[in-house]
Amino acid sequence: MSQSVSIAHLNSRALIAVGGPDWRNFLQGLITQDVETMAPGEARFGALLTPQGRLLYDLFVVERPEGGAWLDVEAARRDAILQRLMIYRLRAKVELAADDTPVSVLFSDGFAPKPEGQGWVADPRLPDLGWRGYGAEPPTDAVPADEAAREAQKLWLGVPGPADWGSEKVYPIEANFDLLNGIDFHKGCFVGQETTSRMKRRGVIKSRMLPLVFDGPSPAPGSEVLAGDLRAGEVLSGASGRAMALVRLDRAIGAALTVDGRPVRVEVPAWMADAVAEPAA
Repeated sequence: MSQSVSIAHLNSRALIAVGGPDWRNFLQGLITQDVETMAPGEARFGALLTPQGRLLYDLFVVERPEGGAWLDVEAARRDAILQRLMIYRLRAKVELAADDTPVSVLFSDGFAPKPEGQGWVADPRLPDLGWRGYGAEPPTDAVPADEAAREAQKLWLGVPGPADWGSEKVYPIEANFDLLNGIDFHKGCFVGQETTSRMKRRGVIKSRMLPLVFDGPSPAPGSEVLAGDLRAGEVLSGASGRAMALVRLDRAIGAALTVDGRPVRVEVPAWMADAVAEPAA
């Protein structure tokens, strides 16, 4: 490998094995992502929504070498996701079970080259997010890292995660799933599709998750982002100098903002530039 690449084992993620003759049709009617056109060696990012269209759980779908697929989900919510999938299964010929195959990630400060060996798939959200591994052998020259380093990379790129969207609090478009290849608007029906498609058709997204930049420690989650006396958003998660917030675009973009009396500013990542226009200087 020509550049320094880090590897982190993602203990916060866990797998659900999905199999049986109806597994593809079963997932196709549930989640925001198209699985009918998915190829071996490919991962797809998506979500399971409430019938009202709010974001319940994020997930990655990865075809298993032996057939069927893995759902890469939050470890803390795997049991709840399994229970919900069981409710939807009805008479479908689908097998669902927890799977202990480890999940890992290869990433770097830029684009990480594809690792050799089996079990590595490109992160479908952004190329800079690297490669997700499922029972994969790490490259011998990969530098060990912890999940905190991976979370710092995501925050630097402006990519939100489960700590930011919680459960049943936001719509997937507010969490930028439409810009991170997390919603297929051409696949047909899925749970929560009506609300999601209506938001897309209207073309006016009032709120999105964006990074905040500031000096010093991160404000506490739930802290108000203010544009003068007007509420412009809410801090979701963060670290020193940077946080993720759900902001009202009409009040936050280009405005003088504060959190707890401290000046902050919204930063629009390059991958969002076409969807979130900053005002001319």
